[in-house]
Amino acid sequence: MPFELFIALRYLITRRKHSFISIISCFSVLGVALGVAALIVVLGVMNGFSSSLRDKILGVNADLIVSSVQGGLEEQERIRDRIAAIQGVAGVMPFIYSEVMLSTPRGVKGAGLRGINVPAARDVISLEKDLYLGSLDDLQDLKAPPGIILGKSLARQLGVTAGDTVNMLSPSGKKSAAGFSPQVKIFQVAGLFDTGMYEYDSSLAYVTLPAARDILGYETDLVSGLEVKLHDVYAAEEVGRRLEKTLSNYPLVVRTWIEMNKSLFSALKLEKNAMGVILVMIVLVGSFSIITTLIMLVMEKKQDIAVLMAMGTWPRSIKRIFMWQGVIIGLVGTALGFGGGLLVCFLLEHYQFIKLPGDVYPMDHLTVLLDPLDLWVIGLSAMLLCFLATLYPAVQAAKIEPAEVLRYE
Repeated sequence: MPFELFIALRYLITRRKHSFISIISCFSVLGVALGVAALIVVLGVMNGFSSSLRDKILGVNADLIVSSVQGGLEEQERIRDRIAAIQGVAGVMPFIYSEVMLSTPRGVKGAGLRGINVPAARDVISLEKDLYLGSLDDLQDLKAPPGIILGKSLARQLGVTAGDTVNMLSPSGKKSAAGFSPQVKIFQVAGLFDTGMYEYDSSLAYVTLPAARDILGYETDLVSGLEVKLHDVYAAEEVGRRLEKTLSNYPLVVRTWIEMNKSLFSALKLEKNAMGVILVMIVLVGSFSIITTLIMLVMEKKQDIAVLMAMGTWPRSIKRIFMWQGVIIGLVGTALGFGGGLLVCFLLEHYQFIKLPGDVYPMDHLTVLLDPLDLWVIGLSAMLLCFLATLYPAVQAAKIEPAEVLRYE
């Protein structure tokens, strides 16, 4: 063990007469530990929130949406085959989207109607995983009346469950000599889904493509667009450029999930960065406490330092003694902070004791996702701040003149 480290440990551990400095050292360690723990917990919660929100959005919506600039997409079978052949594409599903009115004797509610291709839906969206009553096969098998799958909150507002019937009104569903007139059809509830996002669970209803075309009055195989699922969601922009190049002879628009939710995820990223900066201030408070501790220690140990220098100790060794002390305080504080932060994250993730109102937030509990890069940055930043806090006291200790201190001893 280097003698500088040995002396630093002796100064930190043996505190018989001057316990006040020892108490300040403890508070310095606690300041660093609290800052590190707070950073780990807050960044873990915000990462978990962003990741959970992204997964829920991408479960209901696809990674890419291909639509026509003319409003409806024709020749969808040919376009679908060309998209499926592109590298990185995991699945393609045609869909129809429109706004309708659902009613029962117990309630009336507007909803977003999505017509889907059931076999393709299994590879593109998470509807089958989100179902807790019924199945996609029931949706496809029901013919008279056709089946419909409702969100949990939407079904509660309408007062229905699996097996009940609902009336669907389409504002432009029947073509006549005077144009399109509203049409009402009866649907049987084939299942209920729960995504955990109130916005979706209270507003979405799924039917098959033929049923959607019938209620909306489509006379051809027209669809609203194609939803594309990718093997890697973060490759959406790259695959989107390939799609645009491959389908350049069609009047199509390709939108990625990043583009469609850009403002939301940009706001979450900004909030995460702002919270990180604020919480770093706590670590700074701990590092300033280290400066105070070491300055008081230098004042207390002037005679010891003078004796060491008179015995031939180099000034750089004196610097190292106090640098070691600051590094030890920072190391212990960072280790305690990591232990406390990881423990809180574990409890939050496994026991979910903090509940969120589902009609306000897109999830009903806090989720935690620890990014290894964030943990490395937090640990290294804390240690760097603690090390920088040792420089001024260490330099001042090395400037002590032994002759001045020992003159009257």
